[in-house]
Amino acid sequence: MSDHVDDVLAQWARQRPDLDTTPMAVLGRLSRLTRLVEARQQATFARHGLDAPSFDVLATLRRAEPPHELTAGQLAASSMVTSGAVSQRLDRLEVRGLVRRRRGDVDTRTVHVSLTTAGRAAVDAALPDHLGAGADLLDPLAGDDAEHLARLLRTLLVRHEER
Repeated sequence: MSDHVDDVLAQWARQRPDLDTTPMAVLGRLSRLTRLVEARQQATFARHGLDAPSFDVLATLRRAEPPHELTAGQLAASSMVTSGAVSQRLDRLEVRGLVRRRRGDVDTRTVHVSLTTAGRAAVDAALPDHLGAGADLLDPLAGDDAEHLARLLRTLLVRHEER
């Protein structure tokens, strides 16, 4: 079994046999897989009238303890995007009736965001399809390989997110 990255590595081995191309073997495949995963997620979310950023907000709120409410700042931190980007996402979701925003009682600068009944229904309907698409993408892995891969990727992320 061979892939495009194998072809690239073979070309480099012929041209520059003195170089260790292991980083290219791993990162090239991660990059190609990322594009495949994002395309699959986009199609899955679109079937539910969502996009990845909208699903991210709805899923983050759904994971929160009832009443499924977080501040806009907590959403920004969870999404690793700017508060402006979260605000734009919330604008779109609020217009669709999927989230509700309210000002804080004590500090009116704080914006609290909660899932509406429609928002909860939307994320609950999309989540099984999202997980199914992920399982389908991981299907070629045998036995505990997916769990092993998850552990290896966690090691990389923890190390590099600390920097």
